[in-house]
Amino acid sequence: MAAQAKLAIIQMSMANKLDLNIIKSTKFIEEAVEKGANIILLPELFENHYFCQEQHDHLFDLANEVESHPFLKHFQALAKKLNVVLPISFFEKSGQAYFNSLAMIDANGDLLGIYRKTHIPDGPCYQEKYYFNPGDTGFKVWNTSFGNIGVGICWDQWFPECARSLALQGADLLLYPTAIGSEPPEAHSIDTKDMWQRAMIGHAVCNSVYLAAPNRVGVEKNMTFYGSSFICDFMGEKKAEADRISECILYADLNFTEAKTFRAGMGFFRDRRPDKYKFLLTLDGKI
Repeated sequence: MAAQAKLAIIQMSMANKLDLNIIKSTKFIEEAVEKGANIILLPELFENHYFCQEQHDHLFDLANEVESHPFLKHFQALAKKLNVVLPISFFEKSGQAYFNSLAMIDANGDLLGIYRKTHIPDGPCYQEKYYFNPGDTGFKVWNTSFGNIGVGICWDQWFPECARSLALQGADLLLYPTAIGSEPPEAHSIDTKDMWQRAMIGHAVCNSVYLAAPNRVGVEKNMTFYGSSFICDFMGEKKAEADRISECILYADLNFTEAKTFRAGMGFFRDRRPDKYKFLLTLDGKI
């Protein structure tokens, strides 16, 4: 495992045309590499507008099989050319199933594997249960050229079980590509920005790991995406944070050796009592 790395996360707006988004994201990646980034993360489903606001049958046509995917090979070639790790979010079709997925591409261009989003939201403007099957991969951690990386996708970031599962598998960095914004009136017009960040910062603190979440910005139909992407360290301190409206790249230097030493000293994993957590394996808390 690399002892150190430089992380970049990209906050951007999306067009409703795949080609335009690929061109823009590629330029952002190239800029981040020029600034020394080794790991670069784009927002959730950056290939298009966030289509899950409404239910339309024809939008299933946006999904693609991994083997014949229109842009995964492009990012594999880019990762190899630039020697950078690229976790890439995409809408996956597999047989008759559809998933909100992420491909982990290593710095040599190899596709290390696929993670399929575990927690699928369903509510005003986030009608993802219509489009996505619940992920069947389990939580995944990859030993990449620049560190052990665990990934959740958007709604996953609210669940401490996800973060702890990734940390237990050896993740030193948790990444959460995201699409989140203003809530509609029927959801009480809640501004979730601060609680969104606090939830993930809590994961960083309780697992003593670095963490980052890139969001999109801009207005798409009924939603205004509020950006506020951020990177925090293994003590929960924000190392970089974006505003609500600007396209930008955030950077942070990661010292995995320092985090590992701190994590061992805190004793969170020493003092765990897994035999007492049987309630977590139930839906209703009854054993």
